[in-house]
Amino acid sequence: MKILYAIQGTGNGHITRAIEIIPHLQQKGNLDILVSGIQSDIELPFPVKYKLSGMSFIFGKKGGIDFWKTFVRLNSGKLLKDIKALTVKDYDLIISDFEPVSVWASIRAKKTCIGLSNQVATLHPLAPKPKKEDLMGKLVLQNYAPTHTNYGFHFKSLDETIFTPIIRKAVREVIITNEGHYTVYLPSYDDVQIINRLKKIPTIEWQVFSKHSKKAYKIFNVSIAPIDSELFLKSMASCKGVLTNAGFGTTSEALFLKKKLLVIPMKKQYEQHCNAAMLQEMGVAVIKKLSKKYIEAINTWVMGNDIIEVDYPDNAKTIVDLIVANHTKKTSKSTKTKKL
Repeated sequence: MKILYAIQGTGNGHITRAIEIIPHLQQKGNLDILVSGIQSDIELPFPVKYKLSGMSFIFGKKGGIDFWKTFVRLNSGKLLKDIKALTVKDYDLIISDFEPVSVWASIRAKKTCIGLSNQVATLHPLAPKPKKEDLMGKLVLQNYAPTHTNYGFHFKSLDETIFTPIIRKAVREVIITNEGHYTVYLPSYDDVQIINRLKKIPTIEWQVFSKHSKKAYKIFNVSIAPIDSELFLKSMASCKGVLTNAGFGTTSEALFLKKKLLVIPMKKQYEQHCNAAMLQEMGVAVIKKLSKKYIEAINTWVMGNDIIEVDYPDNAKTIVDLIVANHTKKTSKSTKTKKL
């Protein structure tokens, strides 16, 4: 069987999830990997056949997406060329983790493409939605990578197609302690804003991991460090709480590690507001933005001890087995398959 697994490279959650899924897909047949996007800080430790620019949203410094930089860096001509150039007709199974080139190439070739992402789960009828409706954000989420059949991940299972998060092996095996500091990952805010807000709570040691700094430094009680996957995990595993945006990867890992969690969904990012709605329903603290207005709310969260209990079993193999069973059929005792 020939499989194409396409991964969104914006943000780190897609890559960390793929690291756990890929070995199981490799057991099912000949696997080709496609990665598009330019915002991930984590390298995929597997050979990638297709490395494409894709269509990435660029993180800003004021709490949301930098739409101007996103527009400037978007090469629509290159995107269309990549879609036309990607040959998918020979694949028996195509899986996309919110990756647009593979999806639109499949649509063009009239091939079935299976969606496997948190994004498809946020659109599920049973998934909580933000109180403030965002028609444009919802429209973008629905049409960015519109797959034929969907399997998704959310903070809790919703039905037989929406699973609990895939937690990477490194997180499952890390030693969990509490050294009293708080780990911060807010890629949509610049260092100055983060320092100006967190220094207002001087009794706490804040360990900030920044997309906007290439060197480590400390101001008052706020330490800034460049993104480093190993150091970040070490900090999070030994912290008392995690302050982050409402992306799926870091929040899922914080819950799994039984850390206090406070989230700030990125502005004009519908998916994150859907994530925040689910987290808030589960009892996680949510604030609108990192501003003076919410310093007291952050301080209240620091003083509390609200740990949300979750059960996130190792489900990567089960999910891959289910997708392969549902969407391929053996033609003989060999590895040949055909599309249903």
